[in-house]
Amino acid sequence: MKLERILEPEVMDSVQEANEYNDMDHADVNRRFVEDLLAFAQSRSDLIAGNEQKLGDVLDLGTGTALIPIELCRQHASCRVMAVDMAVSMLELARYNLEAKGMTDRITLAQVDAKRLGYDDGAFDVVMSNSIVHHIPEPMSCLSQMVRVTADGGILFVRDLMRPENLKQLEELVQTYAGNETEYSRRLFHDSLHAALSIEEIRELVKSLGFDPLSVQPTSDRHWTWAGVKDELG
Repeated sequence: MKLERILEPEVMDSVQEANEYNDMDHADVNRRFVEDLLAFAQSRSDLIAGNEQKLGDVLDLGTGTALIPIELCRQHASCRVMAVDMAVSMLELARYNLEAKGMTDRITLAQVDAKRLGYDDGAFDVVMSNSIVHHIPEPMSCLSQMVRVTADGGILFVRDLMRPENLKQLEELVQTYAGNETEYSRRLFHDSLHAALSIEEIRELVKSLGFDPLSVQPTSDRHWTWAGVKDELG
């Protein structure tokens, strides 16, 4: 039987959730996210032609504890990041992480609802997000805001979990990627997979925004990635 989407809480805002999330080993996933983003940006020679050029102003939606902005600033010397989240507990840990890594001058934190961004149209050269979409009951409310605040010619780079086809696959993914985590962390991962969109669902949403649905591709056994450029709207 096809696995139906079951929503999880939109905001992870307890101290336990924030600490569990921050303590999980995200290093490899975060590094690959940043490498893939920079590789896509590199392919856009009109936006960035080399690591010495500016990537510009970056918005990170659902930043959590700001581990991806820290990794991005580590790999790229010139970008500036506005890192936003709705969860106060996440942002408190993010502030600690920025101070520990000496990144407070390049990364700004703010409590912001991704469904109602208060930024001007076209305010950012890059809008990125890792694992926010599965938290949103109506993902179009978030995706359309991402497009709105991206500058003409700017990059949208969104990655999230991909809902498995059935419960057996879901349980296998939890065992493979969270088998050594705490029971609480395994439950978080299980519920997130269940709340995620299928590849067909996210492609349909992207198509309705005017982008090529094939700009969304599966990029692991548990992730899809949308890599789009705003000036390529059809």
